[in-house]
Amino acid sequence: MEKLVYVVWKPPAASDPEFARALLEVVGPKLTALGARGLTLHLSDADAQGVLRARISRLQPPVSGFVSFWLDACDERAPLERALAEATSRLAGYLVVESVPLRNTTQRAPLGRRTPGIVMVALIERPERMPWQDWIAHWHGPHRQVALQTQCTFLYVRNVVVRALTPDAPPWAGIVEEGFPTDAVTDPMRWYKAEGSPETLKRNVKRMVESCQAFLDLDRVESHPMSEYRLGSDRLGEDRSGE
Repeated sequence: MEKLVYVVWKPPAASDPEFARALLEVVGPKLTALGARGLTLHLSDADAQGVLRARISRLQPPVSGFVSFWLDACDERAPLERALAEATSRLAGYLVVESVPLRNTTQRAPLGRRTPGIVMVALIERPERMPWQDWIAHWHGPHRQVALQTQCTFLYVRNVVVRALTPDAPPWAGIVEEGFPTDAVTDPMRWYKAEGSPETLKRNVKRMVESCQAFLDLDRVESHPMSEYRLGSDRLGEDRSGE
């Protein structure tokens, strides 16, 4: 079983919410019918538009969404890629290895419904100065602890890129999914679990920035606020849809 992640861009004539609806109502069911398991859509829908000022991006046009799913073998992906290509202006696909330091057990929703909160999806590169093994060691070691200790996340998923699946895919080495309460996305005091304390805020920001700088070039990080929709149970058949 292999996990695939596709970064997608909307057609120029469509708005972000229109594109989100098309992926959710038309493309998602097609992908499921073609064998996608654990299908998850991260979309810039109307709810995500409300916190769009939190987006960090140097891409023009910016990313419009993320589509991830599991297949028995990634070489069976061609029909699914065609379904995505028909609805997008551009897509970049990646084979990834997923790990879940923090599973969402609190902000749950029925399959097909929006997960409460906002998922910040980050696209990260490995700096050339850093050997791959050292990069992974910091990301999966010290940085994991700092991220969980200093942020009010309810979900933390790491996707390490194994290889690109589409031509001209940007050289991202990791794709990160972090779930936050919506109000935290634009409130640093809430985001960094400072509970009204300027001293705690300063300390937690410092720890997080220093940890990120240790394994990333911050000016090359993409970060996009998205709404999450799970359209299927995960690869193991676990129902994560809520009550």
